[in-house]
Amino acid sequence: MNQTAESAAERPWKPNVTVAAIIERDGHFLLVEEEADGGIFINQPAGHLEPGETLLEAARREVREETGYEFKPQTLIGVYLYPNPRVGVTYLRFCFAGNARAPAGDVRLDDGILRTLWLNRAEIAELGTRLRSELVPRCVDDYLSGRRYSLEMLMHLSATE
Repeated sequence: MNQTAESAAERPWKPNVTVAAIIERDGHFLLVEEEADGGIFINQPAGHLEPGETLLEAARREVREETGYEFKPQTLIGVYLYPNPRVGVTYLRFCFAGNARAPAGDVRLDDGILRTLWLNRAEIAELGTRLRSELVPRCVDDYLSGRRYSLEMLMHLSATE
C-alpha cells in the first residue's frame, strides 16, 4: 500500500457537516442554480460549516454568500445523514427555516452560483435529476409537513467549556 492510501485508511471517517436554509415566500422557496460536482444543479442555499463557526452563523453566511439575502434562522427543520451515492461523500446536513431580507442593490454571488430562483413545490418536483440531491425536496417536504425544532437544542460550546 502506498503512503497516501495508507494515510487515508488510517484517518477516522468523518461526514461533511453542512447547513441549508428553507426560505419561503408566498408558497415559493428560495433556491440557487449552481455549478457543482461536474454539472449544473438546483439546491437550497447551503454549504459547509467552517472552522470557528456556529451552525447558525454558517447558515446566515451561506445564504448571504449564495443569494445576497440576510437570513435569520428561526427553527431547525431536521438533521440529515445522507451518503450521496453520486459523489461518494456522506453529508451531515442541518436544515434551518427562517426569514430573509432581500438584498439592497446588486449582489456578487459566490463562485459557482449562477442565479437565484423562487420555485413552488410542484416546480421543485419537476426538476428531477437537476436537483443537487434528494435532500432538496425532502427538506421542503419536512418544512411543509410542519416539522419544527427549537434552536435552543443546538449547543455551541467553546474549547474552554
